[in-house]
Amino acid sequence: MSTEIRNEPEQSRYTISVDGTTAGFADYRLEGNSIVFIRTEVDPSRRGEGLAGALVQFALDDVRTSGDLTVVPQCSYVARFIDSHPDYQELVDRGRTA
Repeated sequence: MSTEIRNEPEQSRYTISVDGTTAGFADYRLEGNSIVFIRTEVDPSRRGEGLAGALVQFALDDVRTSGDLTVVPQCSYVARFIDSHPDYQELVDRGRTA
């Protein structure tokens, strides 16, 4: 099984493909210095394979390395992922001021 995850900025989404077929996506929109994750979806026939977690982890790692965007987890899956992986909390907090 070959898995590929990539950012498709022209579509405002991250996608995950398995054996050349898109299996899921995470939609986002850019708002100033924030990236708002709107929705994460995985093909129902592929659920339970860890694809959504891999997709969101890739997206958050990409945001972390690409600059100083603040993550706004409007999508409930992304919010739960960040809650379960506190090392990503800094992506949500880095745009806030004390």
